Amino acid sequence: MTETITGNEVIRVFEQMSPKHLAFDWDKVGLQVGTLNKPVKNIMITLDVLENVVDEAVEKQVDLIISHHPVIFKPLNQINPDTPKGRVIQKLIKHEITVYAAHTNLDIAEGGVNDALAQALGLSKTKPLLETGKDKLVKLIVFVPEDHAEQVRQAMHDAGAGHIGDYSNVSFSMPGKGRFMPTEDADPFLGKIGEMEIVDEQRVEFLLPHSKLSNVLKAMQEAHPYEEVAYDVYTLQNESESYGIGRIGTLNEGMRLRSFCEHIKKSLDVPSLRVIGDLEESVKTVAILGGSGEKYIYEAKRQGADVYLTGDMTFHPAQEAEEIGLKVVDPGHHVEKVMKKAVKTYLDEKLNQKEDKLNVYISEANTEPFKFI
Repeated sequence: MTETITGNEVIRVFEQMSPKHLAFDWDKVGLQVGTLNKPVKNIMITLDVLENVVDEAVEKQVDLIISHHPVIFKPLNQINPDTPKGRVIQKLIKHEITVYAAHTNLDIAEGGVNDALAQALGLSKTKPLLETGKDKLVKLIVFVPEDHAEQVRQAMHDAGAGHIGDYSNVSFSMPGKGRFMPTEDADPFLGKIGEMEIVDEQRVEFLLPHSKLSNVLKAMQEAHPYEEVAYDVYTLQNESESYGIGRIGTLNEGMRLRSFCEHIKKSLDVPSLRVIGDLEESVKTVAILGGSGEKYIYEAKRQGADVYLTGDMTFHPAQEAEEIGLKVVDPGHHVEKVMKKAVKTYLDEKLNQKEDKLNVYISEANTEPFKFI
């Protein structure tokens, strides 16, 4: 019989990819409608939560929607089913569909929206366009019986421990002797009540970002055979990796802006786009920011971008971009739909390793409001 998995467990895994602390402080991320304290079988990934998306979720018997754009962003004065927003929320509650939003944290996260856009366009040597913070590094040390060391080590790696730069599964270990005496209230994995036990153990050390600590500790506890796990956590002064909004990288070969626009249309599945700049000039260094990124035109120029790809450009910022010599391609806001495949791929890899297989769907409902004629 397969075990059920709860919404909380799904989100705990998802937040390894897209931690909430990455989001801007004005953003509305996390649980939006419903509860995560229930079993889930069917999950749907969507860019937006509009009524056609909810209807699709009802048809597929979805328990949990993971959305990029929050369904509730501005405060609501009422939930009125005579309004579009009210109908959406009423349907979600009626059909017991939970909604969880990952917005600017998914923009910033490694493997999130902007990395997916960069990958789709074939950019290499990418880095954040604008740094928004640094994660503190911690050292986690755990003491494990010899014959369980590899099991515990791998579980902690899978939860995010031991990733340093371009290297994964990084750890250090050394042998030693563990000593303990179980008391009358203990239920020991090894040893007898009231008798001293000496065990061959390994001291295993990992570096990890503080943001991943709670997930790694939970994985450690679940994989460790002992009733009481001995471990230490130290905050370090080592330079930690930065994270940030947008990406900047390079094309393998330079191309004319006109050809780059055609490349974007094909790679991101858009019928048309708006362009600022000379279509015959060459571009190679590309800045990207999915969604609305006009306020970062000067950062893109400062970072040396030949062209900046972002959505929702308005008239005067477009003029400013032209004046400072920055080429801009605006394919619209909806290209953020690349997040659907990125999140599904991640959840399939992380969750479907378990026996309790989940169905992770990509929403097929169209939420692009614009038509091109």
